[in-house]
Amino acid sequence: MTIEYREQPRPVGIAQAFRIAADFVGSDSVTLILGDNIFCGGDSFQKAFDTFAGGATIFGYHVTDPERYGVVDFDLSGRALSIEEKPAQPKSSYAVPGLYLDDNEVIQIARDLKPEVRGELEITDVNMEYLRRGRLGVKQLSCGVAWLDAGTSTSLHEASAYVQTIERRQGIKVGCPEEAAFKRGFISLEDLDALTHRLPWCEYRYYLCGVVAEAQSQKARR
Repeated sequence: MTIEYREQPRPVGIAQAFRIAADFVGSDSVTLILGDNIFCGGDSFQKAFDTFAGGATIFGYHVTDPERYGVVDFDLSGRALSIEEKPAQPKSSYAVPGLYLDDNEVIQIARDLKPEVRGELEITDVNMEYLRRGRLGVKQLSCGVAWLDAGTSTSLHEASAYVQTIERRQGIKVGCPEEAAFKRGFISLEDLDALTHRLPWCEYRYYLCGVVAEAQSQKARR
């Protein structure tokens, strides 16, 4: 995994990310995830990544107050029919969370965008261009997926409380990259053990020590 950081000099909209990261994206497809969105549970995203074949894919998350969000209306085949930002009379109850899959055409689409009234390059305008081209698909997030928007101090606290509850109840860490890499087969048990021993003594290291010990026990029983 290679991580790079690019600075947005001033806040002129989410879609500017495609311009800033154009050379990093190269000729590939790309996933854009907003930093204050937290997703937990389910396999909806993995399935969407595995089946992505071009165009753009956004997600629909059922909410009780869709008028607070960007709302997508779509047909039974998952083809988007409309997108509206905080509509007074929503056409559906599905909000659009901050995760987007796009093919490489998004780079040129972002370059051609004109700033809206607020002076920003809107991600909704990117999605609308794919909609106009008939290439915007929608995947419904399953009921097993939790979507948390941590963009305010209150919502960040709520997200923290949710994660704490899940971790205490299930005895697992939410978002542990070392454990995830091991379970997906990207690293070996020996690699996991070595990574664990590089960490300072803290709750996180204690947790990984438990993961290593459990894996070693299972390996010895085989």
